[in-house]
Amino acid sequence: MIELHHLTKRYGDKLAVDDLSFRIPEGVVTGFLGPNGAGKSTTMRMILDLDRPTAGEVTIDGRRYADVQDPLREIGALLEAKGAHPGRTAYDHLLWMAQSNRIPRERVDQVLDLVGLTAVAKKRARGFSLGMGQRLGIAAALLGDPKILMFDEPVNGLDPEGIVWIRRLMKSLAAEGRTVFVSSHLMSEMALTADHLVVIGRGRLLADLPMAEFIRQNSRSSVRLRTPQPEQLLDALRGAGLSPRPGPDGSWEVTDGDPVLLGDLAAAHGVTLHELSPQQASLEDAFMQMTADSVEYRTDIPGAAATPAPQPAWGSGWDTRQAGKES
Repeated sequence: MIELHHLTKRYGDKLAVDDLSFRIPEGVVTGFLGPNGAGKSTTMRMILDLDRPTAGEVTIDGRRYADVQDPLREIGALLEAKGAHPGRTAYDHLLWMAQSNRIPRERVDQVLDLVGLTAVAKKRARGFSLGMGQRLGIAAALLGDPKILMFDEPVNGLDPEGIVWIRRLMKSLAAEGRTVFVSSHLMSEMALTADHLVVIGRGRLLADLPMAEFIRQNSRSSVRLRTPQPEQLLDALRGAGLSPRPGPDGSWEVTDGDPVLLGDLAAAHGVTLHELSPQQASLEDAFMQMTADSVEYRTDIPGAAATPAPQPAWGSGWDTRQAGKES
């Protein structure tokens, strides 16, 4: 289990993470969401001691990461898809990581097979596509067979088969009782993968609750009605005190409507319905609703580019404790 206790990080005048406290439990996939600039990557780096907190602390099963022996056996992480030395083969990249953490050589072959890279194990990383690099990073995270796994944007560069594979992998790892913590901007994929959500905005905690509850609390469902008699339907809806909004194909949508009552209302007014369908609220809708005031990069006019304020260059260090120091 990972626990964050009043975690804070400043870069000069920039407050990247602001008094953040939450726990990441075992046995479920926990999704980590937030707009660009919310502090997600900084938070994940502090969990791994790649960035030092300004205040607060992170514990992994009650210990700081710096006190964990053989860290790859305890916690595996993918924070950067291009983390492998370009001159090394996939096999050699994993081998030196294994040797630095006292992991048996045969485990290298096992994870290469697991991520589908056995056929290119002897090829140098410089020739890898983004998707192949992503698979190699996932192999490195799995190398020590750890009970805690962290993935930052794990589906980047993966083809549809690869996306389904990583989704199933994360769910299976959680089903084994492991801690799985994943950050992604793909709401549709997160909705299919995560059981629990932690949402931050401008470095502060906005939500920490199960997926279904998050959607229920932060979005509204609707009912879509389509008819060849749109004027009669509109009169009936307004007469019942409802405020429908126009949808595609001449349809109307009623927010928080009851399909049974709406069907009865249409029948009572002699309105033929070609469609009466509940529209389920989505994770994307709920996320946009909750983070509306926390967006740092915003485009107000369709087609216009956002103009973010200048940000400090924070760098991208390498976890020398997990994999040995590059020379």
